Amino acid sequence: MNTLTLEGKVFTGEGNGKKFLSLPWVRKQIEENLGFTPFLGTLNLKLTRQSAFLRKQLENVDALKICPAEGYCMGLLFTAFICKEKCAVILPQVKDYPENVLEIIAPVYLRAVLSLNDDDTVTVTVQA
Repeated sequence: MNTLTLEGKVFTGEGNGKKFLSLPWVRKQIEENLGFTPFLGTLNLKLTRQSAFLRKQLENVDALKICPAEGYCMGLLFTAFICKEKCAVILPQVKDYPENVLEIIAPVYLRAVLSLNDDDTVTVTVQA
């Protein structure tokens, strides 16, 4: 698999992505693996049924990893693009994490840069 195209609707999350991305050890690993400092927050997508099915394939390919500190979960990272904006998909390895949710990180506030609101449809191209 070289690229995977996923589609979903933007929704407002619970703020857990912002908390996770503010941890120094997480930021350091993202900077080392992806070459950018992440904006403090994730763009959350509720995937279509077909995209949720395709997303499962990402669990079975080589990925960059965020190795957790004690008490935290591992995260899988995949370089991605929305339009021409470089970003990354992060898959938290949390038990019972919803298979139809996709969290995206970027060096910029994607909602502002791409003029996105809740319920807007977004297409993400993931490199796997």
